[in-house]
Amino acid sequence: MSYTLLKGEFVIRYPDLPRQGPEPDGDTIKFRPDTPALVETLPRRSGSPPDINPRGISVRLEAVDALETHFEETHQQLENANAARDRLLARLGFTGVTYFRDAPNKVESCDQDSIRGHVLSNGIDANGRLIAFVHPGDNAALDGSSVFVDTALAEQSVNAELLSSGLAFPAFYATLPADLRTRLAELSTAARTAQPPAGLWPASTADPDGAATVPGLDALRTLVMWPKLFRRLVPYLAAGNADLDGFDAWLRADPVHRDDRLFRLDVLETANLHDVVHATGRTVRLTVWPETLVIDPDPATPGAPTTGTPAAAGDVVVVAVLPDPVGADAGREVVTLLNATATPVDLTGWRLLDAAGGRTDLSGALPPGGVTQVTAAATMSLGNRGDQIVLLDAAGNLIDKVDYRANQVAPGRTICIGR
Repeated sequence: MSYTLLKGEFVIRYPDLPRQGPEPDGDTIKFRPDTPALVETLPRRSGSPPDINPRGISVRLEAVDALETHFEETHQQLENANAARDRLLARLGFTGVTYFRDAPNKVESCDQDSIRGHVLSNGIDANGRLIAFVHPGDNAALDGSSVFVDTALAEQSVNAELLSSGLAFPAFYATLPADLRTRLAELSTAARTAQPPAGLWPASTADPDGAATVPGLDALRTLVMWPKLFRRLVPYLAAGNADLDGFDAWLRADPVHRDDRLFRLDVLETANLHDVVHATGRTVRLTVWPETLVIDPDPATPGAPTTGTPAAAGDVVVVAVLPDPVGADAGREVVTLLNATATPVDLTGWRLLDAAGGRTDLSGALPPGGVTQVTAAATMSLGNRGDQIVLLDAAGNLIDKVDYRANQVAPGRTICIGR
């Protein structure tokens, strides 16, 4: 599946406002993209717009659910929660990181407040965060370009390292391609079944190997369990429930925010979270391993857009064409495009057509006010006796159409399209 490349900087501390800075954990980190407008082009499966500001946007690591270092004024077992966070930051290149004693999730000092990196994202989650594979360093491809993520590339991500080292649980959403899910599940399962198990797995509870005893909220702070289950237990217990006998009914009462819709790979059936959780008295456990579950993202509210901001006719225009280069024409004919807007435009899936139906496929991001020269593909031939050039977006919408005449064509001459 194709993901969008976003270049930028990972940020863990605001030098001017350190106590108001990010709170990185094992599966979330702040990212400041070089081209913020590219974020607006990403799909929004749950209908939520990206929560981005001049300081950046939070990135939630695809397929990874690390123990919570902070959630609704509580947390999970901190030894493994902090181990995942520390591995994430070290892998990205951060060193010398210390935290405030009275605010242990805020970075007090570090050798680098921010550091170059890139993410590969296929959308925005219900909380307005980027869902992405996270990589240190720069990428040679064009910012905003479409990158096909295969299993080899996914294995190079920090996401894969956290799963293969056993420092995080898997959490697979339906937006994750099946081949990537299968490989990441293999990495996580290998860590869990190793002798001895790796990372957090020796301490795992509330799973098919045994139930966890949860007498109250305080007990959750010492336990290692699937974070999604933890995030359901916290508000249930915080509401004053004395035991877990009502947990099943409480989940079912909210099928969007509590009782997640699932697909069970072990039995190939649709289900809900309550179907794979057994809770009674003061004990609770997940009846299947997390890697066997595919979670549906929260549904979009009616009318909420689920696609990125689309381009309109005239946003990108054909400003010049070279139909008759000196010498052979094939492979040297050029169409020049201009982004007339104040934001980047993702050209992935767009195409140029000639009057005969010849086609040239486009990709990559065109920056605001930017110009790109596109060499016509072998399947597209610009006629020396005049022709028409049509620009379509990924959905087939007409963005621009221009004509040139035979008397404008001369060897090596670029025709400027008047506007």
